[in-house]
Amino acid sequence: MKKTLLFLATTALIFASNGAELMEKNCASCHMLTTPKFHQLPDLKAPAMDAVVFHINLAMKEKQKKIDFIMDYTQNPDASKSVCESNKVAQFGVMPSIKGKVSTSDLEKIAEFMLLNYPTKPFVSMITEMQNNDKMNALKHSPFLINSTRLPHMTKLLIQNWDKAALGLSKEQKEKLLLVRNETLSKIKKIKNELKMLEVEVSEAMIDREDPKSLEKQLDEISKLKLEATKVHLKCIADTTSILSEEQVAYLLPFWE
Repeated sequence: MKKTLLFLATTALIFASNGAELMEKNCASCHMLTTPKFHQLPDLKAPAMDAVVFHINLAMKEKQKKIDFIMDYTQNPDASKSVCESNKVAQFGVMPSIKGKVSTSDLEKIAEFMLLNYPTKPFVSMITEMQNNDKMNALKHSPFLINSTRLPHMTKLLIQNWDKAALGLSKEQKEKLLLVRNETLSKIKKIKNELKMLEVEVSEAMIDREDPKSLEKQLDEISKLKLEATKVHLKCIADTTSILSEEQVAYLLPFWE
């Protein structure tokens, strides 16, 4: 029994060593293999390995599917296959194929090592904090009356999934969706600018200890603008989902099913 345990432990150490060496040799020139700091993220030439596996884990659950994905994507990379957001793929570009440069057996060892060691706990904590901050900032600067996860921001969802094969947008759909997006963003930007000026007026008046009753006109206007922004938001959802098929809506908004 002791010999068996020793053999398994030794095998695991050799495997881990091989995986680490193979990753350093074949992946480190583009992907950061250590946990990135927040300030390093904008300067990375490719997603950190932490981020790669983080997104793989979000996209699929079964280990073999993850391994199959890594094996396929590294040899036949394509933006439509990526598990990362389409805007991130546009930022970093599609990785070059390593087909024929790394053996399939070595690729499998790399995939196994990736899934075993990434994402690291510090990275997951950092991403969770960033996502929470993004939600708080979005709420803080929101021009809408209704701020709920059940009222999705379709423009953001589409940016993240624009080129994904799983969504499968046609050229005609993309043209129509861009018109909806441009119209929505234009109207919301105008409303936000007007809201900002009114909110500054209200804040300064209260700092100067003015009577709140003197601000009723500004408050009424703020209410009207937020109502208008909410109507724009709802129209964006309706117009966008009317362009998409039921399957595409289900892909973007599984909770609506």
